[in-house]
Amino acid sequence: MIGSVQADGERRTTPDGHFVVIRGRKWRATDPGVPEEPAARLRSHLMAARRAVRAALADGDPDAERAARARVHTAKVALGERGTPWWDQSDEERRRRWRDGLSALDDA
Repeated sequence: MIGSVQADGERRTTPDGHFVVIRGRKWRATDPGVPEEPAARLRSHLMAARRAVRAALADGDPDAERAARARVHTAKVALGERGTPWWDQSDEERRRRWRDGLSALDDA
């Protein structure tokens, strides 16, 4: 059973920890195995990419939008929010996933 969301919009986690519920919608949770420093860097990349999507849409630039959306996807995969569920991966696969994603985003 999914926990309810409080009126103040607080996030709730499903009992298994695999999902969060925000405003009644279920989303895959970030992999708790990603160390805080790399997770913070990945979140920073994610937010910058989301801002780039918004700017590209405002500018009507489909190439920039496509590139920004690709960066959003890379960050979300690295955080474990997309792709193979992090709970189905070995510890080594999980480490490789966030390290590869961070490397790709740092080099972009």
